[in-house]
Amino acid sequence: MLISRFVSSKTKFEKFFPLSLIEFRKDVSLRATGKRLILAVSFSFLFLVWVQGSMAHSVKADSFSLPTLYPAPEFSGLANWINSKKINSMKELRGKVVLVDFWTYSCFNCINTFSHVQGWHEKFSARGLVVLGVHAPEFAFERNFKNVKEAVKKYGLTYPIALDNGFKLWRAYKNRYWPAFYLIDKKGMVRYTHFGEGRYKEMEAAIVSLLK
Repeated sequence: MLISRFVSSKTKFEKFFPLSLIEFRKDVSLRATGKRLILAVSFSFLFLVWVQGSMAHSVKADSFSLPTLYPAPEFSGLANWINSKKINSMKELRGKVVLVDFWTYSCFNCINTFSHVQGWHEKFSARGLVVLGVHAPEFAFERNFKNVKEAVKKYGLTYPIALDNGFKLWRAYKNRYWPAFYLIDKKGMVRYTHFGEGRYKEMEAAIVSLLK
């Protein structure tokens, strides 16, 4: 009796809601559930990527391991020093951590790094960091010493800067980029390099690691 009532009720229900409509609603419901599941999985994946990225950029200096790359090339071709008396040799800087920064004043990417480089000079010079800006001109007008001095003043750069108009030190480093950073330890060995913008936290962690 109960079964017959159920069948009868189902038959009446299907008169108002044809089977195709019922199946359609089931299909839509399944699709909606599937989409919600996909969105949940996607969100979880993106969250994990974000967490890993945050951890990668939160490098602790204590755990920052730097390889020893090669001896830093000796100074050559540097002239017209700004913010400093002439530094004749890398040997004069032994016992210091040195950051060599190849740049040129009309390079947009170089300009974007200035605040960070100046910040490292202000933050770590008292602890033994020497920032050396090596101005290597990309264009003929950038060889003008007056233009370079005006750019240094304009951007508020107070660390030692020298001109490498003949690209002698540039070639000694086998450099090819503006900007280019070479971080040198207290024994005169290159320990970390970076080309272009970015990786500021990694560079600062490397500086701190070598200053210990």
